[in-house]
Amino acid sequence: MSRIPRDRTNPAGKRPGKIGRVGKDAPAVEPLNIVHGALPSREVILRFIADHPQKASKRELAKAFGLKGDNRVELKHMLQELEQEGMLQKNRKSLIRPGALPPVTVLDITTRDKDGDLIGRPAEWPEDQGVAPAVAIRQQSPAGRQGKGKAPVAGLGDRILAKIFPAVDRGGPAYTARIIKVIDRRRGASMGVFRTAPGGGGRLLPIERRGEEMVIDPDFTGEATDGDLVEVEIARLGRFGLPRAKVLSVVGSVGSEKAISMIAIHAHGIPHVFPPAVIAEADAAKPASMSHREDWRDVPLITIDPADAKDHDDAVYAELDPSPDNPGGVIVTVAIADVSWYVRPNSPLDREALKRGNSVYFPDRVVPMLPERISNDLCSLKEGVDRPALAVRMSFSGEGRKIGHTFHRIMMKSAAKLSYQQAQAAIDGKPDDQTGPMLEPILKPLWHAYEVMKRGRDRRQPLELDMPERKILLKPDGTVDRVVVPPRLDAHKLIEEMMIQANVCAAETLEKKRQPLIYRIHDGPTLAKQEILREFLATLGISLAKGGNMRANNFNGILAKADGTPHQTMVNEMVLRSQSQAIYGPENIGHFGLNLMKYAHFTSPIRRYADLIVHRALVGSLGFGEGGITPDEEAALDDIAAEISTFERRAMAAERETVDRLIAHHLSGRVGEEFAGRVSGVTKSGLFVALPDYGADGFVPISTLGTDYFIYDEAHQALSGERTGLGYRLGDSVTVKLAEAIPLAGALRFEMISEGREMPAAVRSFHKAGRRDRGQVRKKPGTRPPRGRH
Repeated sequence: MSRIPRDRTNPAGKRPGKIGRVGKDAPAVEPLNIVHGALPSREVILRFIADHPQKASKRELAKAFGLKGDNRVELKHMLQELEQEGMLQKNRKSLIRPGALPPVTVLDITTRDKDGDLIGRPAEWPEDQGVAPAVAIRQQSPAGRQGKGKAPVAGLGDRILAKIFPAVDRGGPAYTARIIKVIDRRRGASMGVFRTAPGGGGRLLPIERRGEEMVIDPDFTGEATDGDLVEVEIARLGRFGLPRAKVLSVVGSVGSEKAISMIAIHAHGIPHVFPPAVIAEADAAKPASMSHREDWRDVPLITIDPADAKDHDDAVYAELDPSPDNPGGVIVTVAIADVSWYVRPNSPLDREALKRGNSVYFPDRVVPMLPERISNDLCSLKEGVDRPALAVRMSFSGEGRKIGHTFHRIMMKSAAKLSYQQAQAAIDGKPDDQTGPMLEPILKPLWHAYEVMKRGRDRRQPLELDMPERKILLKPDGTVDRVVVPPRLDAHKLIEEMMIQANVCAAETLEKKRQPLIYRIHDGPTLAKQEILREFLATLGISLAKGGNMRANNFNGILAKADGTPHQTMVNEMVLRSQSQAIYGPENIGHFGLNLMKYAHFTSPIRRYADLIVHRALVGSLGFGEGGITPDEEAALDDIAAEISTFERRAMAAERETVDRLIAHHLSGRVGEEFAGRVSGVTKSGLFVALPDYGADGFVPISTLGTDYFIYDEAHQALSGERTGLGYRLGDSVTVKLAEAIPLAGALRFEMISEGREMPAAVRSFHKAGRRDRGQVRKKPGTRPPRGRH
């Protein structure tokens, strides 16, 4: 039991009160002795947040402890100090202990404990945080909470949205969970590689690290041949020997891209087959009517997309502002496919879209959020075809400041479908038969408008990281042909900036209407991450100011100092790692990376559920007719935001793992060859080395680096020999030999060929200070450096 020191929190000698259960769902916990109305100690705050994660916002803490006036201010300062010290971190609108689960989490039910109770683990968990914590699932009575309605019931293999509580029984899992709803019921199928056995039948080799090998009897092999990726179901579980399985379907050869993407789809539980009711609803959909719509079919809106795009959800048009009150100003129009007309709340289409959260993009496959009848046909802004849309007209001054905007529900007809390269070529003086006639009336005004908007962007100074994205090009058989870095054209930047401004307008309009919505939020770097970055930059002679009020332009200054130096890539990577991950949430904290106070995703409703919610909110709050947001949706925004944030991370992981597997398969025949690489990550366990020509990286275990005792220096991002002083730092160019490639796991293991270089004096002085915790050597592979996207 924790007691509050009298001299700090009980100056008036008031009688202590108690806080035990908070809310109807919280488990019983040992009560805290507190003084109502007096500032609690740091220890009590941390204990309270650990025991009551659902009540861990600043407002709820102040309410729980009865704090008012100056004590609320002191509480705010105390929480900021705890965050600076790494004792707390923000999770949407709540505070959690580092490594703790958020109050609402998506779980996969993976097993049962010895008593038969269900155990789940987070659907997505950062690799750098070790093993995901186990969560005991509390099944409710069939009558539900307090006898109202039906309680959701889940089983093995299901994915659930759950409310998280700290466990009372410290001998079991650290958390318990109450099921909010079942997101996905997964059939009991497993996936693996079929290998034939002498005499018939075969074995299933698992594709997951914790998977189990299975025996497949001759009668149960189906059409599987040696080397096929197959889905199986367990036919019999005996007390002794391996499980026996039956082949359900053949996905394809493990060498094909289709099979490799299916591994990721299966491993992450991504829904990829639309149920019959969803297909039926999509097939029955009729073209939108003119109800509550303005006729904009004469406005020459055009789409500019990748050359291979199949759906087109945004179109643009720009012109000079004729108003004499806005000299040099422009009017930019962005029209977005009106998905809300076709996908109505709680319909089969809507439920399936929420289950998927977003479309998932693999090198040669897309798992769409919506069926093709909706995404590639009725909602796609095809050239020369009437299509419903939500449009925003934005006015910008000559200095690039947005001075006003209006939303409209319209019927439009795209004047042209262009690729980025096609539009850019026309502006660069090489128009083709299609772009030639539209160069003066359409394309040049668009580029002029972008130049005006760019003045505002330059003044705003969003975070400008230089991290080129690589694209895998495949051969007809689905294997890797080559990896390229597509050029970053002004055409890309034009569309990006116009979409960003449209998203800002959506958030501003809905806030003005006091309409609940889902924001795209991006918190600033924690002070703990800032300190790690500050120590690293100091080793390069670059300073980073202290203090919690960092802005994106502070980091841009750092990137500018590193530009053109040998440390440029290294500094960009370290700045990226210092950033928080952008998520969705109903509470606005702004977008740090874009340096925007109000931001909501609006421009891609075909492929992101968050955008569909924002569309519905606009339709409802602006009186645009059918398809508006419902009260039930408004009440569930917190849960929806948690789900789609998780699904976004799921998609990112699946996409990355598929690329890793493709590259590992591509290089599997080149074991023993040497490659030019760059140190992309430094851990206590070894080095990650990226191969720039392939867009992949592999691991060099520390035990293979040599006979010296290597010490890990986090501040310098270095592994260096204690005896020789030679070592490796983040960003070093090295030569490695491919020692092993494991295609199914997407893993590469390298041996270092390059000799270590002499470490800076600061690193050598670190050795003299003695071996500290951060300098201990590990002999097992480390974890991949975290990645994220804004």
